[in-house]
Amino acid sequence: MRDLVWTGFMSLDGVVDSPGGGPGEEHRGGGWVFKDLEFVPEAWSLKGEELADTTALMFGRRSYQAFAPVWPGSEDHAAYKDLPKYVVSSTLTDDALADGWGPTTILRSTDDVAALKQGDGGAIFIHGSAELARRLSDAGLIDRYHLLVFPVLLGAGKSLFGRVDRDKHMLTLRESQSYANGILKLIYDVRR
Repeated sequence: MRDLVWTGFMSLDGVVDSPGGGPGEEHRGGGWVFKDLEFVPEAWSLKGEELADTTALMFGRRSYQAFAPVWPGSEDHAAYKDLPKYVVSSTLTDDALADGWGPTTILRSTDDVAALKQGDGGAIFIHGSAELARRLSDAGLIDRYHLLVFPVLLGAGKSLFGRVDRDKHMLTLRESQSYANGILKLIYDVRR
């Protein structure tokens, strides 16, 4: 069985959208990952550490359409170029997939994601894709969270976690680290 891991940046009040502030990130606090915060290189080490565990990537449609024009040519994301990618979308068509960015498969439902997890292979990492992550979390399909929590309160924006009344999911802290600029690295396993 494959692990499904959500990885990303989060404000202290749980907002995950518009961290870079680029196109498609119209949140008024967009770019909050890079603004008003001292750069401490070791706070970003998690992103490099993840490369060793990543065997495939998964995106929701909007995140895929935001990353696909940029990541294939990005030196920071070169290690991801040839990895298999999965896009969970009921509307995306095969002709909308990026050329030259490794094999890409469209999954049409949460059930398709559950079936993929049952197969052989290593960890599948979800970058961004807050709405997809909420759906998969509510369905009990997320196995681990890799969070870089930033010392900022944004007040509004997409949250990684839904607000629906559901059975609680207990988490076990696997690893944590705090950095001089106030960023926290938190890695949690979902208890089964």
